[in-house]
Amino acid sequence: MFRLVLGLVALLGLAACGAEPKWASDEAVAAARYVDSGPSSITLYTVKSTRSGSGAHSGLLINASERIMFDPAGTWHHPRLPERNDVFFGMTPRMVSFYIDYHARETFDVYEQTIQVSPAVAELIAQRAKAYGAVPKAQCTTSITRILSGVPGFESLPSTPFPNKLSDAFGKLPGVTTKKITDSDADNNHGVLLVQAEAQEITP
Repeated sequence: MFRLVLGLVALLGLAACGAEPKWASDEAVAAARYVDSGPSSITLYTVKSTRSGSGAHSGLLINASERIMFDPAGTWHHPRLPERNDVFFGMTPRMVSFYIDYHARETFDVYEQTIQVSPAVAELIAQRAKAYGAVPKAQCTTSITRILSGVPGFESLPSTPFPNKLSDAFGKLPGVTTKKITDSDADNNHGVLLVQAEAQEITP
């Protein structure tokens, strides 16, 4: 029953895109810092209903001078990751996997769209995400379009509150690679991983 309640809470939170202001300490942010060895890139995550195909949530993974996740008005969290107003620090490959696993389930697929950018562009987007502030409910996609607005290479993206519309436009950018991630886990399995992580030490 406890797992079922956790799953329902996660599902309802995902649909509502709820959020609240948070501000981790400088020490926590510095300790969590993760630098990826790959090229500078931007990855848009779009969560879509397997039943209707409608978009439920958008998130942005930014690989700049450090790799961070901008998960605006989202419900995902991890006890080892410091957060500042919807920006998560310390996004190691394992943490990215946790993020994807949290959202992918029998009722939701996750679309991962990645584009390589210059270090300067990646850093600009990272700084915009860090400065954006806590995102209100139902504005996850809107906040991402505002952050990307006017950034070199992203001028064609629309200003929209709809995850699918942003995903479609993002997919038309030159050089984008797209991956569809499915998971047969039941809804009531989600949230369990985070509870387990909070109960024991997990090395990223």
